[in-house]
Amino acid sequence: MSEENSVEALLEEARLAAAMPPPEERFRLREAAGFSRAHIAATVGVGRSTIANWETGVSDPTPPARLPYLRILKGLADIYPPPTAHGDPVAALFTEEPAPAPIASAPVPAAFTGLETLRGPDGRAIEGDPGPCVRCGVETTYQSTDGRPLHSGALCQPTTPAAASTPAVTAPAPAAAPTVAPPPAALAAAAVSPVPAPVPTRPQRRSKSAERAEADLMGLIRGAVEHEAERAGGDEDAALKALIGRAIPDVMHLFNETRATARYEYTAYPALPDVLHKPSKKDPDQIWEARPAYNNPAYSLRAPGADLRVTALDVNAAYLSALKVWLPIGKLEHTTGSDGVGPKRSGVHLITPAPWTHPHLPDPLGDRDEPGALWITDATLRLLLRLSGPKWALTEAPTVHESWTSGATENFLDALRKLLVAARTEAIEAGDRLTLEYVKSMYSKFVSTMGESQHNREMVRPDWMHNIHSQAYALHCGRAYKAHQAGLDVVALKHTDELHVIGDWRKVFTEGRGVAELKIKTGDGKTAGEYLVGKVGG
Repeated sequence: MSEENSVEALLEEARLAAAMPPPEERFRLREAAGFSRAHIAATVGVGRSTIANWETGVSDPTPPARLPYLRILKGLADIYPPPTAHGDPVAALFTEEPAPAPIASAPVPAAFTGLETLRGPDGRAIEGDPGPCVRCGVETTYQSTDGRPLHSGALCQPTTPAAASTPAVTAPAPAAAPTVAPPPAALAAAAVSPVPAPVPTRPQRRSKSAERAEADLMGLIRGAVEHEAERAGGDEDAALKALIGRAIPDVMHLFNETRATARYEYTAYPALPDVLHKPSKKDPDQIWEARPAYNNPAYSLRAPGADLRVTALDVNAAYLSALKVWLPIGKLEHTTGSDGVGPKRSGVHLITPAPWTHPHLPDPLGDRDEPGALWITDATLRLLLRLSGPKWALTEAPTVHESWTSGATENFLDALRKLLVAARTEAIEAGDRLTLEYVKSMYSKFVSTMGESQHNREMVRPDWMHNIHSQAYALHCGRAYKAHQAGLDVVALKHTDELHVIGDWRKVFTEGRGVAELKIKTGDGKTAGEYLVGKVGG
């Protein structure tokens, strides 16, 4: 490029940058054109998360992507002028206008002025279940220190604007009783009085963006399957092998994309205590995940009079459901006693469990070889605390000796979970084996390699891996307790997905292939489908 052209390009960028549209206008123009963030990102050479940050005001465009982005905005402004533009729509968009007069807002009730956002030890706001903010009524996942929904910092939506300060010219109303209708002149004046246009609330806009983002990512999943199927030339096994081979980088890309608009950061390689590191490649992890391996001693295949019919049930997508789990986000901190235990904290804990005295039910800690104290995850501890509560009263609460925990959220992986659930559901409905196995490989490998694995260099979070594994096992134990409470006899509980019961299980569980549904186990072996056992010892 000649010196003259370089100077002209630089000046063009400066002219455009001086009149950069605000974030909400950047969002409006893209939405009006029907472009996805991924499409714009590919055009200007950045990631989709960068476009999301530009449209939400988290950051502003910077070179070298700024100039092509500005050209796109200016071109879209020609095609989709703002509704309030007068004269030249492009000039109206790229010319700074005088700031509007301040709008009076309703005063915040005194009871809400002293509220503070719940924050973790690292100072970041902690997310929880969504609910309407007590200040502005707009849904938020953040909470106040007293547990009520509350936007973090100054993120509350403005209250409903008051009427415009310029008085409308209206005809004087006649002196009449309040029940008398106003004269036509007053109605006409009211009809032309300036009324502020409704402003979309943050949840509405976020919901629309979330739907668009999910559609973009679903397109990536479909595109990967189509690409590998075409490369394999109709060989389904070869295509499946290729998809499984790329599952880890693909799911990490999906994970990063679903985190694009998140309001808090996490550390992919945090400093971890020794208990979360494997002693060696050959030695087992120091965290006990409580994997179930239960067989009810009251039943046996070899018992005389084996005439009790057992149904072996298969749980669908157990690890996918377990992505909904409390995960530590900040730096893990060491505490002693029960100081590290709380509803908004997560990590690992050294405990001494109470004895389990119910041989007819699986032990929530699985099949242990050694008694005494052991390190467990927060997911397992939550299960033990529920079982020791008044609803179940099956055991005593464990003794907590020490913990490594931080502030936590249950929704960290929820966007990824929902995306993979949607892709899985679509594949089942279409009878698409390739996509179904590809999705299964993605979520299972995502969990299994997020610890100290040579197969995934993008993340080292053994604390998350252990908690997700334990959550899958805890959910599985919960199914056994639910079955027993409903009158079924629990014969066996194994792995994350195998439950054997005697009785009408369809009255307790929903049959199907969907997430959280169960189906009769298929395959070879004595435990497939249905089989007979006998009662041991009468």
